[in-house]
Amino acid sequence: MQIFGDSNSGNCLKVKYTCDHLGLPYRWEEVDVASGATRAPSFLEQNPQGQVPFVVLDDGRPLAQSNAIIWHLAEQSPLVPDDGYARARVLELLFWEQYSHEPYIAVCRYNLVYQGKRPEDREPWRVQRGERALDLLDAMLDDREWLVGGTMTVADVSLVAYTRLAPEGGFDLGSRPHVRAWIGRVEAALGLRPVEARA
Repeated sequence: MQIFGDSNSGNCLKVKYTCDHLGLPYRWEEVDVASGATRAPSFLEQNPQGQVPFVVLDDGRPLAQSNAIIWHLAEQSPLVPDDGYARARVLELLFWEQYSHEPYIAVCRYNLVYQGKRPEDREPWRVQRGERALDLLDAMLDDREWLVGGTMTVADVSLVAYTRLAPEGGFDLGSRPHVRAWIGRVEAALGLRPVEARA
């Protein structure tokens, strides 16, 4: 399997995390989004959506969109529940992550880390929605260790990718103890070096 991804992207890293956790063999193809590589004709020929992550499966079939990819890769594994309702809850969170979480947390991080903006220069409405998403996530984790059921699922993998990097976007996780504890659990389960330890 080939994974076309940008190592600076949480959306791409969630695919890597899933593969590494499940022991799936792959070849990582680094794509520099900032340089316009996803708009190159050769890339668009394979992936007309012009986005990463993008995978070419072992049998040659293509698949795009991070949460669709990790759902497909994790089918028949403990990361996807057997129970129908639990599966629907995981899907609910995958949709929520892309619509109500990632557009705010990830974009604010991009503004600060890659555009060099100051925290006060972030769009107020985007910050407000990011804060709301983190508050809701903290409330979800008030009485549970994992987002759905008693074990880690692709919902945890998907949401941890950018949540663990939220401070880089100017968001404070100090007042969200359930989120911080959950990040630690997911990092440990995935074998990730804690963000705080990165240098």
